[in-house]
Amino acid sequence: MIEELAELMASIELRGVTSQSVLRAMSRVDRSEFVLTAFAKHAYQDIPLPLQLSQTISQPTIVGLMTQALEIEKNHRVLEVGTGSGYQTMILSLLCRHVYSIERYQSLAEKAKRLLIGKHKLGNLTLMHGDGALGLAEAAPFDRVLITAAPEDVPPVLIEQLKDDGIMVLPIGVSPSEQFLMQIIKKPGRETVYNNLGGVRFVRLLEGVRNE
Repeated sequence: MIEELAELMASIELRGVTSQSVLRAMSRVDRSEFVLTAFAKHAYQDIPLPLQLSQTISQPTIVGLMTQALEIEKNHRVLEVGTGSGYQTMILSLLCRHVYSIERYQSLAEKAKRLLIGKHKLGNLTLMHGDGALGLAEAAPFDRVLITAAPEDVPPVLIEQLKDDGIMVLPIGVSPSEQFLMQIIKKPGRETVYNNLGGVRFVRLLEGVRNE
């Protein structure tokens, strides 16, 4: 496992994840804990893998690039929309003061909670089953917002929950063949800055909750 993880980390770095803090955090997270048993042998390959309910665990390079683009600092509070397997969530938790993560599928939310809070005893997480498209107004504003599914456009409600000078990272675009990873910097009293970080493929961001 150690050798496979080292090879994965080297691959991620070659593909553009150069932040040492992000690389250190990713090297501390065992991806095999977050994938389905049937795909465990592929856990250390730099590829996306399927989860239940037609969801996916993202390619490690994409996880690293998205995390890097957030430019997280230790005192930051981060909102994650789409907990999924919890892999990205755990990486965020190693980098910031607190992560608030929302998952629309109840079974995924409960599984992530058992792993991250029950097994790993991470104390800087708030995990919940809910509609991530609405954000979490009662805990806003956030220093950083990460969206792990693709809306057609930037959700205004989530921009409102981002602090001035805060950063949001998300894929944008309905069609998987026309999605782009965006870094958005909310500038006080000035035009918001949009940086296109390249093409990606993510599941769509859907509204509402599912009790499955």
